[in-house]
Amino acid sequence: MTLTTVWSLFTKILDICIVWFLFYFILKNIRNNVKMILIVKGVLLVILIEILSKVLNLYTVGLLLEYVLDWGPLAIIVIFQPEIRSMLESFGRTQLLGRHKILTVDEREKLVTEIMKAVEFLKKNRIGALIVIERDVSLQEYIGRATKIYADISSELLSNLFYPNSPLHDGGVIIQGDRITCAGAVFRTSMSPGLNKKLGTRHRAALGIAEESDALALVVSEENGRISIAYEGELHYNLTLDEFRMTLMDELKPKAEVFYGSDATESEGENHEEIRQKDMKIVCKNLSLY
Repeated sequence: MTLTTVWSLFTKILDICIVWFLFYFILKNIRNNVKMILIVKGVLLVILIEILSKVLNLYTVGLLLEYVLDWGPLAIIVIFQPEIRSMLESFGRTQLLGRHKILTVDEREKLVTEIMKAVEFLKKNRIGALIVIERDVSLQEYIGRATKIYADISSELLSNLFYPNSPLHDGGVIIQGDRITCAGAVFRTSMSPGLNKKLGTRHRAALGIAEESDALALVVSEENGRISIAYEGELHYNLTLDEFRMTLMDELKPKAEVFYGSDATESEGENHEEIRQKDMKIVCKNLSLY
């Protein structure tokens, strides 16, 4: 095998890998954007009908769909310009290597405990709050315009940030890993027609950030003290404290299992079964605290 043959084989493999990576990257970001999913479903439906019209020899339907396919891309760009722009922006914000920091079990326990203490206080006193936890998609766009804090997570700090007399209480707080990165963040509100008109700006902002990223948005209503969580383009409204806590713990768990080599020592990390058992103990412990 000559050097030219090896180089040709290498370039072909590299070409295929890049194409597959682009497909994976695009599909992953589309999955996190509910509106883009609807656009893709609509395009696939039109293509399917076009194929059926040719198979069944539906002349009129096929003729109309030809016009749709000819002018459809331009119409999609014009009509869905905000959604396409949002998807392209999310490409730039997405981190190739995942979230900023994979939390350990103890860090996740502390994060959930401190947030729950703050949420319980805010709920009891009917103080409005919006807490956004960054995951794989970077929120640097909003962090850059907000007031930087970079402080360790604590229930007291969260409660004080949203206290009515605080200058930052109207905006949202962004958490990266187990640290409060900034406060006073302003998010784009959701324009979903199915959203209840009685819901305020905080709930619309929470759903908006959940539609354009994979962030976890926690909301406390100022009017009635109800607590909600928005993620994956959906708003889970009026949860109980137990439902809120369990949802938070489930969504903060690592997306993939971590495997260790056969020669790894116990000091280097816990195996999957030990982590699962420790998580169950944390849940029971947290349930007893509240």
